[in-house]
Amino acid sequence: MQLNLSKPICFFDLETTGISITSDRIVEISVLKVFPNGKEESKTWLVNPEMKIPEEIVEIHGISNEDVADKPAFKELAKEVYTMIKDSDLGGFNSNRFDIPLLAEEMLRADIDFDMKNRLAVDVQTIFHKMEQRTLTAAYRFYCDKNLEGAHSAEADTMATYEVLKAQIARYDEVENDTKFLAEFSSRKRFADFAGFIAYNKEGVECFSFGKHKGKLVTDVLEKEPGYFGWLLNADFPLYTKKVLTAIKLRSFNNKLG
Repeated sequence: MQLNLSKPICFFDLETTGISITSDRIVEISVLKVFPNGKEESKTWLVNPEMKIPEEIVEIHGISNEDVADKPAFKELAKEVYTMIKDSDLGGFNSNRFDIPLLAEEMLRADIDFDMKNRLAVDVQTIFHKMEQRTLTAAYRFYCDKNLEGAHSAEADTMATYEVLKAQIARYDEVENDTKFLAEFSSRKRFADFAGFIAYNKEGVECFSFGKHKGKLVTDVLEKEPGYFGWLLNADFPLYTKKVLTAIKLRSFNNKLG
């Protein structure tokens, strides 16, 4: 079947040095771009993470430090990757909680102003967990009746994710062939940042989702406790979270001037 798209969607998968959004780095990225007319194009890059890949991580994805020693760093590839995805919605497996936040961090470190304002995110894992509660390998077997050869390689996982989504749409009447529906259906709680430190309340206003100010409006906290903003910017929070906080602070300041 063909996805019903109003704009391209890029399915992508990352292999990394670990699971920390702020401190780990990409070692492989694979992107499959699907156009509304059904055309597909794909590209895979090995990346020098400029840090040692732990042995326990090498055992998972099979990419060694020697494999990436002579590969370009992400900052050298960032413009090429961004050019491929900049006009597209994004899709992946556990992408809302890991791949998109980590990609955003790498883009911002490369001085590319990456955000999700004009794009949707379809997380195939969330759809799968809502319907079946399993892993990508099991999803591929369940929906596509195939064994996932080369699991934990970015390219194999990317292709499998795309095939699983199409099979999910075909299988479930309630899962619509529409990117906006898929993005909403595969989302969890709405957050202003990728990492989930700033959530939207029922009124659609940003509030903190952690720490001593959990549940409080960001604007109220920053006004009553201005030093907290400085602490957040200097603490070990994702760059994208800091970007969102700065935008909220500037918006509040401009509203006061207006």
